[in-house]
Amino acid sequence: MNERESAPGDSLLWEEACRREAAIRKFVRRRHEAESHPSVRELTRELGISRATTYRMIKRFEAGCTVTSLMAKTPGRRQGHHALDIKREGLIQQSIETFYLKPTKPPFARLVHEIHTRCVALDLPPPHLRTIKKRLVEIDVRARARDRGETKLLKTTVAVPGEFRASRPLEIVQIDHTKVDIIVVDEQTREPIGRPWITLAMDIFTRMVTGFYLTMDHPSRLSVSLCLLHAVFDKSAWLQELEIDNVWPIAGLPESIHADNGADFRSKAFIRACRDEGINTIWRPPGTPHFGGHIERLIGTQMGTVHLLPGTTQRNPDDRENYDSTKQSSLTLRELERFIALEITGQYHQAIHASLHRPPIAVWREHEGATPLRLPQDRMRFWISFLPEEERTLRPDGIHLFRIRYWSPALTADVGRTNEKLLVKYDPRDLSRVFVRRPSGSFVEARYADITLPSITLREAKAARRALNAKGRREIDMRTIVRTAVEQRQLIEGAAGAIRKARRGRRNRLEYAANKEEFGSLRGVDSRTPIPFVEDPE
Repeated sequence: MNERESAPGDSLLWEEACRREAAIRKFVRRRHEAESHPSVRELTRELGISRATTYRMIKRFEAGCTVTSLMAKTPGRRQGHHALDIKREGLIQQSIETFYLKPTKPPFARLVHEIHTRCVALDLPPPHLRTIKKRLVEIDVRARARDRGETKLLKTTVAVPGEFRASRPLEIVQIDHTKVDIIVVDEQTREPIGRPWITLAMDIFTRMVTGFYLTMDHPSRLSVSLCLLHAVFDKSAWLQELEIDNVWPIAGLPESIHADNGADFRSKAFIRACRDEGINTIWRPPGTPHFGGHIERLIGTQMGTVHLLPGTTQRNPDDRENYDSTKQSSLTLRELERFIALEITGQYHQAIHASLHRPPIAVWREHEGATPLRLPQDRMRFWISFLPEEERTLRPDGIHLFRIRYWSPALTADVGRTNEKLLVKYDPRDLSRVFVRRPSGSFVEARYADITLPSITLREAKAARRALNAKGRREIDMRTIVRTAVEQRQLIEGAAGAIRKARRGRRNRLEYAANKEEFGSLRGVDSRTPIPFVEDPE
């Protein structure tokens, strides 16, 4: 008879196991000490079990020497036992692998239907749905979640024994991106333009937000660089520009930057710029999101406040229900930036943090005096090193970038003296100036060739270019274009016809001249004067 193990917590079973352990331990000791083996029959009568069961218990005790190994077992099939025949067992396993374990996530009911259909086709009795469900339970949960793309279930199978910890301010700063759950509108037209992206940086020790960057562009090295620039330097002027009276005191170079394995964090230019300033770069081990839990929770907190704004998209479509995010959107990107800055400085930094049991700004103030403020030695060089770059040819009239012309008197000596393209660094938030690396290796600042032009952002420049292109397309007169094309086609066809006619005339003249040579020459005869008719005298 097959047996199934009982729960070891049952007191009656435990007492019986203790009684068996005492008798078997005494039996085993006597067997090892005495010259003759003690009688198994006596032990069988003492335990009140069969001879075969007695031998099994002795074997289990000698293997483990524990009371638990002698716990009574209740009748039933042992775990993992399959009573189905080989054909149906194989059919179930094949159906699970080829039909159920797929990213399309077919439901259990469809799996049962699939197995029953296959059984009927092979003239086999269909297995009970409880049997099929038992086979699914026996599958490794992690493997099932991975094959079916069940992300939430897969996360529950990952061990999270610890997290990143820091012992002092700015020892480790985490950076990450997320798409903001809100639709913003254009500054001028107030028409919806989509959901922006935010890049956030946070100090692990104090939980202070060190900086952020908001943009409509997809996350890139540019987003990381501008977020880091915002985090390192003093933010007083920036807060004043946004008309925010709150303080944001945290500043300085971090010792290490902790980020995921995205290409924006792995770029050579970003790593080189960090290393040049003594910043270590740490990447999360692949498949370990809990190592970025601090910044993930911060992002969740910030998105929670965004969900209260007009135009929010919520976390998913189910939460929106009948709410029209596009129609209700009213905030511009600049207004959203100010709202997030107010939320960080006036709410998040001032509220008690669940892990710290204190406000983040209080923790920063406590350690601020003992924390050396490490800033870049050359602010301009540090700023330039993290800016995005392009390569351009130096023309006699200057550098052309984004269809804007830049010039600096310092470039005069290089005009016509180099064939190599020059590295041009630019700030997408202010296109009024760029930084050009001369052949000597030094950077010079070049400004608008037309100094009367106002400063604009890269996004504004691209939007204006799109508007001009759209206006040009609208001004196209297709009727005029078609009529002109037809006239040009007729002109070409007429010219070709004239050439063919001229060639035919020339060919005819040559043939006529050849015929005259053959039938006699009429040279000297004026064909224009008629020959008089002379009547025959006869």
